[in-house]
Amino acid sequence: MGPGTDVWPQCTSLDIGYSKECAPAMEEDEEPEDSDNINQPKAAKPPRNLQPMRHCISQAMLAGTSDSKSTNEGTGLKSQQNERSPYLPVFRSGSCSEMGPKPYMEDEYICVDDLREHLDTQPDYPFHGAFYGVFDGHGGIDAASFTKRNILEFILEDSSFPKAVKKAVKNAFAKVDHALADTRSLDNSSGTTALIALILGRNMLIANAGDSRAVLGKRGRAIELSTDHKPSCTSEKQRIEKLGGVIYDGYLNGQLSVARALGDWHMKGPKGSDGPLSAEPELEEVTLNEEDEFLIIGCDGLWDVMSSQYAVTIVRKELMLHNDPEKCSRELVREASKRNSCDNLTVVVVCFSLDPPPKIEIPKMHRRRSISAEGLDVLKGVLGNV
Repeated sequence: MGPGTDVWPQCTSLDIGYSKECAPAMEEDEEPEDSDNINQPKAAKPPRNLQPMRHCISQAMLAGTSDSKSTNEGTGLKSQQNERSPYLPVFRSGSCSEMGPKPYMEDEYICVDDLREHLDTQPDYPFHGAFYGVFDGHGGIDAASFTKRNILEFILEDSSFPKAVKKAVKNAFAKVDHALADTRSLDNSSGTTALIALILGRNMLIANAGDSRAVLGKRGRAIELSTDHKPSCTSEKQRIEKLGGVIYDGYLNGQLSVARALGDWHMKGPKGSDGPLSAEPELEEVTLNEEDEFLIIGCDGLWDVMSSQYAVTIVRKELMLHNDPEKCSRELVREASKRNSCDNLTVVVVCFSLDPPPKIEIPKMHRRRSISAEGLDVLKGVLGNV
C-alpha cells in the first residue's frame, strides 16, 4: 500500500476529530553478519533482497495466540472487533546519531515519549501520545536544527489541531519552510529533509519530505511507511519535469539529491509558488494493534546500505536479547558503519510495548502426498518382484 493511502478507521480519522475510544486520555484507563553482540543459536539468514511488505499480516503465529484476522484483505482497514479492543501502546524509545566518515554533522533528531510531559504550556493536554523525528540537513546544520526545535510546537499551535491533525502537520511543514527563508540568523541556502511520527493513542501519522524512511516492525516483517523522495523516483521525476525542473545524474537541477526538502530557498521561487523542490510532506496513517512491535526511523545514511527487512530483523533479535531500544539503535548504526556508509548516521527505534517481542512459531504445513496411476503401477510391479 503506497503512502498517502487512508487506512484509519472512520472513528479514528485524524481529519475528522478526536475520539476518546480510539485515542483515550491518559487519566482513563535476516540475521546480521558477524554481529558481535548476538549470541543466538544459528538460524537461517533472511534473504538480503526480500521486498518489505506494506500493511500485510505475517502468516506466522505467536505462541499461545489464535490466528485471527484483524485486517480486511486488500484494504488495510481494521475490523470492528479490533477497533474496539482495549489495546493501547506504551511508548519507549532509543536513539543513536554519529557523524560517520563525513567531516561534519548535519543530522538532528527528536524523541518525545510522552507529549504531556513535554508541553509545559499545556498541562491538561488530553492525549496519550508521543512524537519522534529525524532531520537530515545539507548545506549546513541550520535548517535541521531549526526544524527540530520548532516543528512540534508549530503542529500543536496550529488552529486545525487536534480536529484535523493531517492539515495541522502540513501547515507546520509549510511554516517551518517559510521561517527558514525569513529568519535572518539562518543561512537560507541551508536545507533539511524531515520525517516525523506523531502518535495519538493508537493512531500514528507519518509525515515525510525527503529520503529518510520509517519502517514498522510487525511480527518480524518490515512494513515501509514512507517513500524515499529521490529525484529519480518515477512519481517525483514526473512532478519535477512538469514544473520545469531537470534531473542531472540523479540530482535535482544538478544540485540536490532529494526531491523534497525544507529550506533550500536558493533553489525555490517566490513563496506560494509551486517549484520542482517541494516542502509538502507525504502522509501515511496507521492504527496500531498488538502485532505492531516497533518503529524504526532513520536518515538515508542507514538505508543507503541496509534494506528495511534487514533492519527489522536486527532490531527484533536485539530486543529479544536485551529489550533495550537504545542498544538496538546503536547496533543499527554499528552495522551501517561496518557496511561502509559514507553519510551521517541517525536512527530512532520506538517500541510499543514494555515486553520484548514474543517468539514466533511457524505453523507446520500438512501436505497430502499423491501418486499417479502410472506411478502406482510401477510401484506394484516393483513390490511384486520382491
